[in-house]
Amino acid sequence: MRIDPGPISAGYIERDKKVISSSYPRGYPFVMDHGLGVEVWDVDGKRYLDFAAGIAVNSTGHSHPEVVAAISEQAQKFIHISSDFYHPQWIELAEKLDEISPFQLPAISFMANSGSEAVESALKLAKYFTERSQFIGFLGGFHGRTAASLSMTASKTIYHRSFYPLMNGVTHVPFPNPYRPLLHMEKGENIGDAVIRYLEEIVFHKLLPPNEVAGILIEPIQGEGGYIYPPDTFLPALREVCDKYGILLIVDEVQSGMGRTGKWWAVDHYGVEPDIICIAKGIASGVPMGVMMAKAELMTWPNGSHGNTFGGNPLACAAALKTIELLEREYIANTQKTGALALDLLRRNQQAHPCIGDVRGKGLMIGVEFVKDPVSKQPAVALRDEVVERCFAAGLLVLGCGDSTIRITPPLCITEQEIREGLEIFAHAIGEAESHL
Repeated sequence: MRIDPGPISAGYIERDKKVISSSYPRGYPFVMDHGLGVEVWDVDGKRYLDFAAGIAVNSTGHSHPEVVAAISEQAQKFIHISSDFYHPQWIELAEKLDEISPFQLPAISFMANSGSEAVESALKLAKYFTERSQFIGFLGGFHGRTAASLSMTASKTIYHRSFYPLMNGVTHVPFPNPYRPLLHMEKGENIGDAVIRYLEEIVFHKLLPPNEVAGILIEPIQGEGGYIYPPDTFLPALREVCDKYGILLIVDEVQSGMGRTGKWWAVDHYGVEPDIICIAKGIASGVPMGVMMAKAELMTWPNGSHGNTFGGNPLACAAALKTIELLEREYIANTQKTGALALDLLRRNQQAHPCIGDVRGKGLMIGVEFVKDPVSKQPAVALRDEVVERCFAAGLLVLGCGDSTIRITPPLCITEQEIREGLEIFAHAIGEAESHL
């Protein structure tokens, strides 16, 4: 489907081509001018509903007045002081993160600037603490594009192509995808059981001694890989494996954390306590920030062994503190309510459109997977892409993930009326795409 941008947007896009790296994975031609809450406007004045939220970043919506005020107040005091010194905001933020952490024991935070940095920090800490060198990741996982995080990523070959050799010491195993299981399941097993059996009987018996493994890195819910939810029993079983062999369980909650699933952390749905958690995206409502938070007993590395210049930036900390306050006060509860409505409406759509193979989600982290037919489950990539483009043309921003999934990740402040308006556009776009293809 050809989408022609407005004249002002087209001018900016042409200028962009001349000065911005071609490596950015651009989608449709949206050039943003301003936004408020769930609504955004392009430079040509067209209004859209944003069901992408900057890839699940704008948790409190665009330019929430209280977040803007917190940033402005801090900016008038000071904008930056390096991590060689101290400032109240990052201490207060670390204390708040300790309060809401998924750990029973005290937590210590390392402040960074992105999810990739949080993952890199977690891998370094795991190596230092365990004095081991090997890691296990999952097929379909996405953890970033910097050196070590890229080595743990296994969602698309484009991320690896031309960048070998990657960091050594990484073994990938299948993620337990209930809709598309990669392993044979024995009688009475679910796919999570099969993955644990594969880890024990194949990986640890034939490939990798478990006492060489520093950590297992996992997204509790795979994001870029397709919004894949494992069986409820899987993460508790993985925790048991880690405990058995002295392996650190590192959870990448960059996309699934900060209330996105209706709880502070996705692991909270499964009753699992990790050792290290990687946080970013929704933590500061769009101001760049990442955090690697670990049980205090693990943070034994010495002064100077890891650091950065911009981590714990006071503007980002101010935004994060206000974001957490808003989530705690109203938006996590709102996510539970509007997420349930969205799932109900989408599952009704599934009954009307056989091209929707699966609808899955918790809170406002919802995946809609498109298939050529519900029996073969063959991914309908072209149809998915057509739906994304038709949504954009009709005033709705959505993003794909996995082979043929669309993610529904609006800001957590979304109203029931906005959910209904956006999903009405979504349903209409599916109908148009079905008839067109």
